[in-house]
Amino acid sequence: MVLDAGNLIIVGRVTALFGVKGWLKLHSYTQPITNLLQYKQQCFISVAGDWQPVSFDQGHRHGKGLVVHIKGCDDRDEGRRYIQSDLAIEAGSMPQLEQDEYYWHQLEGLQVWIQGSDGARQLLGRVDHLLETGSNDVLVIKSCQGSVDQRERMLPYRPNEVIKSIDLETGSMIVDWDPMF
Repeated sequence: MVLDAGNLIIVGRVTALFGVKGWLKLHSYTQPITNLLQYKQQCFISVAGDWQPVSFDQGHRHGKGLVVHIKGCDDRDEGRRYIQSDLAIEAGSMPQLEQDEYYWHQLEGLQVWIQGSDGARQLLGRVDHLLETGSNDVLVIKSCQGSVDQRERMLPYRPNEVIKSIDLETGSMIVDWDPMF
């Protein structure tokens, strides 16, 4: 199998061992967290910086996380090598979203622009990452070459209010935001 590591999306992380038969605790980055189990035959795990395919033969929710069993990993010593490893899937295996819906990884790296009523644009920076806050997600915008200043900003991800448009093809986002804020 030829794997393009640049095409992988990290969907979780192995956090600890669970029991004595090779089971592992996972922290899932999916919403809801159990969605990670949909990819049980399509996952890749980073071991010492190298992505390797893995298959879960069992898995379920446990407390605030998940526990899984990797096929062929049947004792604690074998499972220990996966601790603190990232879990990923190929981007193409993710479900198709509705129009105007985006995965977080699609927003990361976009240039964020303010467009005035006269059509002039100012570059605020690039989306570095997103935060989940409960009320709404937050875009963390970091300065980049050509941005109006060197400030880091946090903008609420509120489509049609703060976020005016997103164009993945051009790698840009237009926002309604005061550059002094």
